[in-house]
Amino acid sequence: MKYAVGAAALAAVTTGPAIAGGVERSNQSVSILFEQGTYVELGFSRFDPDVSGSSNSSGLGSGEMAPGFSSYSLAYKQDLGENIAVALMVDEPVGADVSYSGTNNYPLGSTSPTLTLDGANADVNSTGVTALLKYEFPSHFSLIGGVRAIKTSGTVRLPGVFNYALDSSTETNFGYIVGVAWEKPEIAARVALTYSSSVTHDFEAHESFNNPYTTSVVDDMTDLETEVPQSLTLEFQTGIAADTLIFGSVRWVDWSAFNISPEYYTGGAPNGLGLDPLVSYEHDVITYNLGLGRKFNENWSAAILVGYEKHEGTYTGNLGPTDGFRSIGLAATYTTGKVKVTGGIRYVEIGDAKTEFGPDTTRFKGNDGVGVGLRVGYYF
Repeated sequence: MKYAVGAAALAAVTTGPAIAGGVERSNQSVSILFEQGTYVELGFSRFDPDVSGSSNSSGLGSGEMAPGFSSYSLAYKQDLGENIAVALMVDEPVGADVSYSGTNNYPLGSTSPTLTLDGANADVNSTGVTALLKYEFPSHFSLIGGVRAIKTSGTVRLPGVFNYALDSSTETNFGYIVGVAWEKPEIAARVALTYSSSVTHDFEAHESFNNPYTTSVVDDMTDLETEVPQSLTLEFQTGIAADTLIFGSVRWVDWSAFNISPEYYTGGAPNGLGLDPLVSYEHDVITYNLGLGRKFNENWSAAILVGYEKHEGTYTGNLGPTDGFRSIGLAATYTTGKVKVTGGIRYVEIGDAKTEFGPDTTRFKGNDGVGVGLRVGYYF
């Protein structure tokens, strides 16, 4: 059973940080509930994307617009008797770091060809705290439940779009998690299905811009509602031979419900700019991961993992120009005494994306990225 749990750590490192929907930073795994005894884990991950685009008609390029980002996580698990386990996790559920640097006059899109993303930048920051409880029945089935709090804030600067700027308030809101799991320790088999509810944020947004219709400067507070979407995650693993394990996950996220539409930015003339949402997605996203793990001796385990997310071919926003991906990752775990250290690396081929509508679309293609992760765990 201890090796099966090690494979879950390998999967977590090689799949993270996540990039589903372009802004997801955590896959919300519940695997820590199945660690043995009392356990604490600290995680770090880094993803360095290479993302750029160009206009179909003018050929103007965006330059590198997606800086690398890092994510941290902390998790603690403890048993409360033979049948009950609890866990507390801290992570970064969603995030964005966009920067169109330099003087490139890259167009915002065909619906607004005179506007540019020159000097545009956006940041979305979040912190999630999740409390989980697992109750195991004698039949090896378990029920999982918990609550999740997410604190989120964001800023946007678009100098080439009438000097538009947005600063949101910092809001904390709550959701819940429910799930069911089944285990067969003799063959290191486990299946866990969990549902995470959406978390809706009602921000106060400070919007400012030069109104092209009235030639006045707008500087006002507005209401902005955005939700971290609901999700359904299936995690599985089973032994297929001595010291060999297959594992993976299937995750659905309701990204079509995710939308950042500030009142003045998307509102019609003469008070608003009448532009498309800053970020929106037309389709939900299903992410697949499948891996093979191998235990070499009492100290070393390793795994290879592939990931896939369908390319939809629909339009995305310039602040999140990704559409599916394919990935491959390698990871290794070293265990000595009560300490477990897992490190991994992942290569991601980012799906080509189209931004805006009309014949003069802008495209992001041939992009990729490399992610690395490290997790250190300790058994008490």
